Amino acid sequence: MELRDYANALKRHWFGIVLMTVLGLAAGYGWAVLQTPVYQADASGVVTVATEPDPEMQLIPGANDSIAKSRVPTFVEMATWRNVAEKAADALGLDVAPEQLVRRITVDNPDGTPIIKITAEGPTAEGARDLAEAWVIGLAATIDEREGVEELGSALITVELAESAALPSAPSFPDERMALIVGGVLGLGMGIAFALVRAVSDRRVRARDDVEARLGLAVVGTLPAAGEVQDGQRLLAGDQSGTKSSYAMREALRVLRTNLQFMNVDNPPRIIVVSSALPGEGKSTVSANLAATLAANGVPVVLVDGDLRRPTVAKTTGVSATSGLTDVLAGRANLVDVLQSSPQMPNLTVLVAGTIPPNPSEVLGSAKMKATLDELAEHATVIVDAPPLLAVTDGAVLAHQADGVLLVVSVGKTTYDLVEKAQDALTKVHGRLLGLVLNRAPLTGAESSVYTYEYAPAHEKKKSRLRSTKADDTEQAQEGPRRADATADNPLATITDDNDATDEGFDELLKGATVETPARRKQRSSKNG
Repeated sequence: MELRDYANALKRHWFGIVLMTVLGLAAGYGWAVLQTPVYQADASGVVTVATEPDPEMQLIPGANDSIAKSRVPTFVEMATWRNVAEKAADALGLDVAPEQLVRRITVDNPDGTPIIKITAEGPTAEGARDLAEAWVIGLAATIDEREGVEELGSALITVELAESAALPSAPSFPDERMALIVGGVLGLGMGIAFALVRAVSDRRVRARDDVEARLGLAVVGTLPAAGEVQDGQRLLAGDQSGTKSSYAMREALRVLRTNLQFMNVDNPPRIIVVSSALPGEGKSTVSANLAATLAANGVPVVLVDGDLRRPTVAKTTGVSATSGLTDVLAGRANLVDVLQSSPQMPNLTVLVAGTIPPNPSEVLGSAKMKATLDELAEHATVIVDAPPLLAVTDGAVLAHQADGVLLVVSVGKTTYDLVEKAQDALTKVHGRLLGLVLNRAPLTGAESSVYTYEYAPAHEKKKSRLRSTKADDTEQAQEGPRRADATADNPLATITDDNDATDEGFDELLKGATVETPARRKQRSSKNG
C-alpha cells in the first residue's frame, strides 16, 4: 500500500475512527467515575531542640539547627512505625489496622531542612486532613516515649506541628482529565488500526486505478451514484436539468459511449451484452441509459431485454410488456411487430422480454436467438440486458453470441473475487470482455473517479434551458414535414453520418424494411480473435 492508500483508508473509515475515539473517551470517563476517590492532605512538622533553663547549659548559636537536622533521618524512619499509626488511629477513633494506615502515609524531608512532611490519603477530604495532623502528633508522642519520660514535650529533641493540613479541594485520584486523554488516545489508536486492517483485508472494488492494477482489465466507464436513478427513475431524461449527480451521470455515460465507439474503429462492436457478477449491481439501469445515450447521438439502437427471469426493460423504458423477444423466438410474432419506441426516448427502439419461458437458457442459446440478434445488428447497435453471470448461465450464453460484454461492477459492494469469477465464466464460453463499468462511484471524496465541470454560470443555466427547449420545439415542428417527405421519396434510405438520414433509416427498421449498411457483419466471425 502507498501513502495515498493509507490516507484513503482513514477517510473511508472516518466514522469508525471517530466512534472508537468517542468510545475510548467514554470508557476513560466511566473508569474515572467508578473509582473510589482518594484525597491527599499535607501536614508539616519541624524538629526542634528544647532550650535549657540554665544559661550556662545553653548551646552555642547554630548548634540547635545542626542537632535538629542530624535527627531528621531517625524521625523520618520512626514516622512509619506501627506505634505512630496506632496513636493516630486512637486519636481519630478509626477501626483500621495499623498496617493499612501506614500504606496511606508518605513521609518526606525537604533537603537541607529540619522539616518532616507528612502526606496522608483518605476517601474524604476531611479524613485526609485529620489523618495528616494526627500522624504528626502521634510521631511526637512516640519520640517522647523513646527519648523522654513519656510526657508531651519531655524529649530534648522532638517534632512540633508547624503547619496544619489544608482541606483538599479535589481528589488526587482518579484524574478525570488524564483518564479522558488516555482513553481518547487509545480509542484513536484502535480506530486507526481498525481502518488500516480493514483497508488491507478489504476485497471490494474501490478506485479505478486499483481495479486496473489488480485485475489487469480496462475500465471503460465510471458512473456516479445518481440520486434520480436510485429513486426509481432509471432512465435519465435527455435534457440538462436535474441535480449535480444527474449531470455527472449524463457526462459519464457520454464518456462510456465515446470509449465504445473508439474501441475498434474498423470493426466496432454491434451486439453488446451488459451484465454483472451478481444481481443488484445496476446492470439493467446501465444498459438502458447506455442505449439511450447512444440513441441520442443519432445512432440506431435497439435495447433488448435478455433477462428472461426478471425482466425490467419494459418498466424502465415505459413500453408495453405484452409481447417481445420470446414471442419472436416461438414464432408467435414477427420481429417488426414487437419493436417499440420508448416514450421517454423517441430515438430508442426497445425489444422487451415477452412471455417468460420455463427454459430461459435454452431459449437464449438457440440458433433463432442468434439469428434475431444478427438481424437487429444489421440495422442498429444492439444493447442486450443480460442476467448476472454468476447467478445463472443465461448471461454466459448471451455473451457467446455477442461481440462483447460490458461487466457492471458496483463500487464498494462487488469484490475482486466476484469479478475474477465472472471473467472466468466469460472465458469458458469464449466471450469477449470489452471492459468494466464502475457503477455507483462516489461523486466526491478521495475515492471519486468521476469528474464533472459545469461550464455555464449558475444564474445562466435556467435561461439556457428555456432557450434550448424553445429551439428544440421549433426545430421539431419544422423538421416533421421534411422527414415525412424524405421518407416518402426514398423509403430505402441508406444510414449515413447525417442525423436526418439516420432517423429515416431507423424508421425503416421499425417498418421492417432492409436498410443498407457497410459490410461490417462479415467481419463479426473474428470477434474472438
